[in-house]
Amino acid sequence: MAPYHIHKYQESDRKTVLALFSQGMAEHVPTTFLHTLKLPRTLVLLLGGPLALFLVSGSWFLALMASLTLLTALWFLAKHSCTQFLVKSLQTDLSDVTKSYLTERVSCFWVVEAEGQVVGMVGALRVQEPTLGKGQLELLHLCVALEHRGQGIVKALVRTVLQFARDQGYSEVVLSTSILQPSALTLYQSMGFQKTQQFFFSMSLRLMAVSSIRLTYLLPSAQVSQGPGQGGGF
Repeated sequence: MAPYHIHKYQESDRKTVLALFSQGMAEHVPTTFLHTLKLPRTLVLLLGGPLALFLVSGSWFLALMASLTLLTALWFLAKHSCTQFLVKSLQTDLSDVTKSYLTERVSCFWVVEAEGQVVGMVGALRVQEPTLGKGQLELLHLCVALEHRGQGIVKALVRTVLQFARDQGYSEVVLSTSILQPSALTLYQSMGFQKTQQFFFSMSLRLMAVSSIRLTYLLPSAQVSQGPGQGGGF
């Protein structure tokens, strides 16, 4: 395993950070596509539509073309959903990482370097309107290059955010992940995050039944003030 170190984002990291984020989002396209193919309504559409067309027209060619058209449409729908989040991020907080994360001490952005290259990143942004008046820090854009996964970098980045939250006096750290990332969900829960909400990021993801899961990590001070039996439900 190559040694790595975590440091605050610098403007010289910008190009690599954006490329890493774009590559990470592109990985979700085939996963989303395969998930959509397995949905009962998709199977009915893929099998029933072309069959009905064949029974009406008597042409296997038209039935085949209908199947290919449906598969292509599903692929572009999966790609659109991932691109939508990518574009939104590039137009908002990632459009200027320094301005979004590093102009105030209550937010931060880190990158991971290994062998002289940026191979991972994570952001921590103060939630402007925290629920119930609690101080919330949101963990965003956690991403590690494929060839450097399984080396403990993800856990190190999460711990970096949690320690930052403690140092800044936050009561909660929140993040969102997809149901299509079970390994990430398991990792977050093993580190103390709890499910608090399930929602759809966009209409296209709702059509594909790809929901997002909101998780919350209560820092020690918040756990004491909240008391037993008062945790949020899922």
